[in-house]
Amino acid sequence: MNFMKAFSIYEIRQIINGELLQGSDNFVIDYIPYYQSIRRNKRNVLIFIRNKSELDLRYIKTRLPCAIVTDQDTDVLKAIEGLTVVKVKNVRSAFWNFVHYYRGLFTIPVVAVTGTCGKTTTKEMIAHILREQKNVQATKSSANSRLAHLHYLLGIDEHTGAAVIETAVGKPGDIRYASKFFKPTIGIITNIGACHLNACKTIEAYIAAKGEMVSCLGDSGVLILNADDEKTKTISLADVKGKIIYFGIKNHADFYAADIQYGKGGMNFILKVKKKSLPVFVPGHGEHQVANALAALAAVNEVGIDLKQATKRLQSFKNLGRHLELTTGYNGATIIDDTWNFNTTSLEAAMQVLNYAAGGKHRIALFTDMAALGEYSLQLHREAGEIVSKYGVDTIITIGNRAKEMAHYTREQGLQCNIHSFFEYDQVYSLLKEILNENSTLLIKSFGNNTSMIELASFFK
Repeated sequence: MNFMKAFSIYEIRQIINGELLQGSDNFVIDYIPYYQSIRRNKRNVLIFIRNKSELDLRYIKTRLPCAIVTDQDTDVLKAIEGLTVVKVKNVRSAFWNFVHYYRGLFTIPVVAVTGTCGKTTTKEMIAHILREQKNVQATKSSANSRLAHLHYLLGIDEHTGAAVIETAVGKPGDIRYASKFFKPTIGIITNIGACHLNACKTIEAYIAAKGEMVSCLGDSGVLILNADDEKTKTISLADVKGKIIYFGIKNHADFYAADIQYGKGGMNFILKVKKKSLPVFVPGHGEHQVANALAALAAVNEVGIDLKQATKRLQSFKNLGRHLELTTGYNGATIIDDTWNFNTTSLEAAMQVLNYAAGGKHRIALFTDMAALGEYSLQLHREAGEIVSKYGVDTIITIGNRAKEMAHYTREQGLQCNIHSFFEYDQVYSLLKEILNENSTLLIKSFGNNTSMIELASFFK
């Protein structure tokens, strides 16, 4: 992890047009947190007091020596020894002035990755490839909330050669907000399915929220899109002034994968770029993993990494845990842990891998309800049932009302399979202990924050 470039209070005052009310201009700041979001032992910080409720004297005293920026009455602060106070006309404007100034110090490639599925994996692939040659600042795992943006920005310093940022969508405006911090030079939309509809309300609004990436790249930015994704095709590209690069498996694309084959521990394919053909191996199973690799290779190529070097480096990528993680587990059964996320897009990828991994053995799929779908919940659970019917399965186990409806909808689609619907995890454990053996393959599919399913998967792996 890099560390924030240090500033004296005098330097910060020039950036935010602030007046020193108490303390020293020579006091050096090496971190600026969101208020009350830093380690307990952190000192030498600058806190922007954006609301009256944030002026917590007891908390400030635990940070001393420190500095604050405020546009409020400061008489109550005069008695606090070791506290530096900078007064500004508007603290929110001052905060953004500093953010824009700090980002402007660094002329490095910044890759922003969004999408319903694959964004964390694609981001990790890009960072892994770039780290062979550069010092990279990247978001950690899927920790990508609004409160984390400033922390990641301040992790960029004069030694940073590139940044790779995962930009999630919890609600409309999230990608635009992230871009105010990072000003990405390369943007990727891996795919667009259906998720977070409780906040976005409609699928159209969710697509528009992902499509915010298009307007966040500037005149010379590079936009990398999935040529196979139908919802991505509905995004207007009329205002794009930079370069657009497409990756794909089914449709013509700038970065195209041919001759895709399952291999030991991952996927083999031939990368087609212009007139070049390169053999590629990417750890992790499924055609979706090939798509993730294509997006990552397109991005690092734009950063300036030779594709032969990039593909060689990709071979050592370690696929993320709980992302279609294959193991031999309980009683010799093959276990596929896909408890990272659950939506119709990731389900299709999981069913493909289940059929591959089973190789004719008994296929068992364990599902919970999908989450955060708002009024679209019933519709999308039915779509999930159609996907399960399309690929086939021998036994379905469900926990939750919607998952139960999804399973029984497969019957309406003509799928002949055993269905077990429960509401208690103890019942699931008992059934799995009874039916799992070396002739069975179990897919465990759930939403990422379901700790009960994560524990279940850990037990049977």
